[in-house]
Amino acid sequence: MMNSEMYVGLDIGTTSIKVIVAEKVKGQMNVLGLGNERSEGISRGIIVDIDKASESIRKAVNQAEEKAGIQINDVIVGIPANQLKIEPCSGMVAISDQSREISDEDVRNVTVSAMIKNLPPEREIVDTLADEFVVDGFDGIKDPRGMVGVRLEMKGRIITGPKTIIHNVKKAVQRAGLNPAAVINMSLAQGMTILDDGEQDFGTVLIDLGGGQTTASVIHDHQLKFTTVDSEGGEYITKDISVVLNTSLESAEKIKRDYGYADEIDASENNEFPIEVVGQSQPVRISEKYLAEIIQARLDQIFNRMDKSLSSISALSLPGGVVLTGGVAALPGISDLAADRLDTNVRVYIPDQMGLRHPSFSLALSLVTYRANMSEIQVLVRSSLEGKSVVTAQPNDDDFIGNNYSNDMITEDVDYEPEITEKPRKDKKSVSKVAKNTKGMFSRFYKDFFE
Repeated sequence: MMNSEMYVGLDIGTTSIKVIVAEKVKGQMNVLGLGNERSEGISRGIIVDIDKASESIRKAVNQAEEKAGIQINDVIVGIPANQLKIEPCSGMVAISDQSREISDEDVRNVTVSAMIKNLPPEREIVDTLADEFVVDGFDGIKDPRGMVGVRLEMKGRIITGPKTIIHNVKKAVQRAGLNPAAVINMSLAQGMTILDDGEQDFGTVLIDLGGGQTTASVIHDHQLKFTTVDSEGGEYITKDISVVLNTSLESAEKIKRDYGYADEIDASENNEFPIEVVGQSQPVRISEKYLAEIIQARLDQIFNRMDKSLSSISALSLPGGVVLTGGVAALPGISDLAADRLDTNVRVYIPDQMGLRHPSFSLALSLVTYRANMSEIQVLVRSSLEGKSVVTAQPNDDDFIGNNYSNDMITEDVDYEPEITEKPRKDKKSVSKVAKNTKGMFSRFYKDFFE
């Protein structure tokens, strides 16, 4: 499947599992099929029941197979950012060929050398990213193959995650009869595909508002620098509506999709709609404004915690501001609310592919796009993961401290799924605020965190 330029992305979310079949033709991704199935056996982005999760995966894959008219064997599966860690790595090898010409094997050898790392037994390498190669002291090389030298070095980063999470994801995929051909961190895939070149270069915060959790990723200098996770998302908004209005979860989810606004200022006191209340034979009517107050209360909590976490590293001072995606980002007024709470410019990302024009599909699409756009050298470096040599040992303090872009991330992944329909929007306030980025703030930010 990979050789035919066809890719299948698998997004295992808390509330839904999405499968996208896409083909790369002349640099463009054409979506051939889509599968979308309610999740079972997944809690806050983590697989807690492998059998139930694999059954849900199989159902979603069957839908995609039927629509695309192909049989799916290999999938690109996303790994959530829960407790993810980014650490620098480096390795050096002597060129093996007598002609001193650097080959694919030399690149694999230096990558394996860079991955030799003292890891605690409960952690596993998810990905290895090569920032540059150095040939006989000449640095800044992106692809050293074909060059002549005596010594080859690689400087980059490794991304590690909890072995339990990674194992359960792979096991559920395999039990569904599929091969996890590539396991990619979700934050990395989204950051490298959703953000444009300028946003990746100058720095942007990407916030994925999923169903079970909210994940924030900092992208700067075309690299994933930091991630943090808040264990609340759209599923919590649904539960709030259910509890406050004394209605079922199914009813709460429906009215959130059909009548919900992220900001109470956008909702009308006069527009009312009926809801089924437990213990009453007749529906009760409530206003859009009352529903928006319930929704906004939970979003305020999420954004306030995100603000505290991101402000601690001055990430909200980056020129790119914030980009929102994920199912909850479909709520009208959410960009204005986020801009007000985070005090920076905010935009919402929505895929432009036909049939996928909803932010809840951004992750699955990002997985296939990221894999399809990987260069030959990136694919070669990743292939070294199959034969990696990692020394497992009890960690010391330095293993956890890392350096400027070595950070723990405790998150959870969920997708809330509103229907892909547009509802009329009211005249909205303009509360987006561009962050007041001073030279001093940037200097402190780059000095203390990124450089």
